[in-house]
Amino acid sequence: MKAYEVQEPSSDYAGVVEVERDRPEPAADEALVEVHAASINYRDLAIAHEDLVYPGAEPPVVPLCDGAGEVVAVGDEVERLSAGDRVATPFAPDWIDGPVTPEKVARTTGGNVDGTLAEYATFPAASLAELPENLSYEQGATLTCAGLTAWRELMEAGDLTADETVLALGTGGVSTFALQFATMQGADVFVTSSSDEKLERARELGATWTLNYEETPEWGDAVAEETGGVDHVIEVGGPGTLQQSIEAAAFDGYVHLIGVLSGPDGQVHPGPILQKALTVEGSMGVGSRAMFDRMNSAIEAAEIEPVIDRTFGFSEDEVREAYRYVDEGAHQGKVVISLE
Repeated sequence: MKAYEVQEPSSDYAGVVEVERDRPEPAADEALVEVHAASINYRDLAIAHEDLVYPGAEPPVVPLCDGAGEVVAVGDEVERLSAGDRVATPFAPDWIDGPVTPEKVARTTGGNVDGTLAEYATFPAASLAELPENLSYEQGATLTCAGLTAWRELMEAGDLTADETVLALGTGGVSTFALQFATMQGADVFVTSSSDEKLERARELGATWTLNYEETPEWGDAVAEETGGVDHVIEVGGPGTLQQSIEAAAFDGYVHLIGVLSGPDGQVHPGPILQKALTVEGSMGVGSRAMFDRMNSAIEAAEIEPVIDRTFGFSEDEVREAYRYVDEGAHQGKVVISLE
């Protein structure tokens, strides 16, 4: 079969290399999936780029955790899935249900175990979530990391209600899913971006307020003044934006710390965390399969359609171009690679 490996991190993603591999066979508790589509997250850039770091990555590895495809064979012990089922792949294949533990997130797809940028892949059958009926394979391939992270933080950990407010930083995958889930729930959403065009699209998706953070560098105070403080912040920037997010949060609010897109350096003053009794919560391991199932049920019931910015092909040139396109940061929503 045709597959890709991150063989050695590089500055231009030349270390993402097309290879020929034997098609895997499922173990007794596994399912073999024919992958139809995959998508790229920031963590995939960190695994493949020499100037970035992703803890626990072990090249050479087949990259990407996000994927969707069709089950073509199952092991002798598998009962919950059968050939022909449409499934989405897991981020943490050992986290099926219950609270997160170090053991459940020790293995990560596309990090230290082979991922989805291959024509076929095997996974523990218990880890695979069935796709919502209303989604294509390309749409389903956006759910594993960005979708489930946003769902877990807002719906599972945050218990979001219709009378609350959400601040989503930027318009990437996690933030766009957060906008869609919060709007589904009836909450009001504030979206920031440096692009007025992206902010217009965010309003079309349901954002109540938008703000260009290049025009308003002290956006934390501006958000708090407009909203009275938001109940939930989807914080994907990390140290470079965390202080502003804390300023934007309401008393007894949540700051869901998810990413480090602004880089590793920054300074945070704890005073507002104490004064406003904030919960600053780190997101680890994305989510369990049980959470994935609940999210997919909600997506199907609400007929939510993931936002796909651009789809690339499966040739080596296009795969590397897809990495570079995500690295540029011009996308809104998700960037997909089609294996069709």
